[in-house]
Amino acid sequence: MDDRDVLSDLSLRELARRWWRPATVVLVLAAAVVWRLVAPDLGAPPNLELATGATFLGVLLLRNRWAAVVPFAVVAVSDAVLGNTQILWFTWSAWAVVGLGAILARRLRGPARYVAALGVGLGGSLWFFLWTNFGVWLMDGLYPQTADGLLASYVAGLPFLRTMLLGNLVLVPLAAVVASLVERAERGLAPAPAAALPSSSTGTPPL
Repeated sequence: MDDRDVLSDLSLRELARRWWRPATVVLVLAAAVVWRLVAPDLGAPPNLELATGATFLGVLLLRNRWAAVVPFAVVAVSDAVLGNTQILWFTWSAWAVVGLGAILARRLRGPARYVAALGVGLGGSLWFFLWTNFGVWLMDGLYPQTADGLLASYVAGLPFLRTMLLGNLVLVPLAAVVASLVERAERGLAPAPAAALPSSSTGTPPL
């Protein structure tokens, strides 16, 4: 895997050849969906989610703009079972921004990749908190339509933000580690370049 390979997006044909990349993403997506369905029954803290980490991993491995739809796959499948909420459009649009932000990091590697992972974990969590709690204040009828009501909505959501933030500051960098391990395995499987045959400066074979 050379620099040109890292800097270019992967076509569908190339992803089919490197089938282990989309296969890994599918496995992580399945884990994120299952976790969203069973987490409440397991007593997990609210808003401890895998979708952001799965999105970042999908972007790094698929290295394609369409990887931004990864969070929609998680929420669409799980919402089909759990049911939609009144703030559906706020939730889904929040994930859309997280996905679009993640694709900016798809060609990064080395330390820059891990800095971007922390940025997506932090920024994605804060954005999701601010936007979806605004939706709760605007549409759910739980809070008065005043500045004090909006502030009360954000204060009530702080425990959810803490859990999501702490989880993503671990899980998103972990996704970057997994992507780096897959790339390292690819380099190990790549055929070694053929050795050049010796030749004389005059072009005649050596005696």
